[in-house]
Amino acid sequence: MNKNDLISAVADTSGLSKNDASNAVEGVFESITTALSKGDEVRLVGFGTFSVAKRKASTGRNPRTGEPMNIPASNQPKFKAGKGLKDAVN
Repeated sequence: MNKNDLISAVADTSGLSKNDASNAVEGVFESITTALSKGDEVRLVGFGTFSVAKRKASTGRNPRTGEPMNIPASNQPKFKAGKGLKDAVN
């Protein structure tokens, strides 16, 4: 399922127009992104938790040349599925 499929599914399920469903989906994505960029956690009971993990700087190897390279520290988005989502999938 891609973003357009998700928008169509939301429109069909909720009875909204595709334009309204698109605005709703975009709003959810934007809200989650904004919260994560502030360092907050987004917890959706029964679905899962979005959080930010801090990755330390490390030294890696360039796969082409084999020479060492520095990998800078970064923040990585994480998602942990909730019990309701796990049960629905299994």
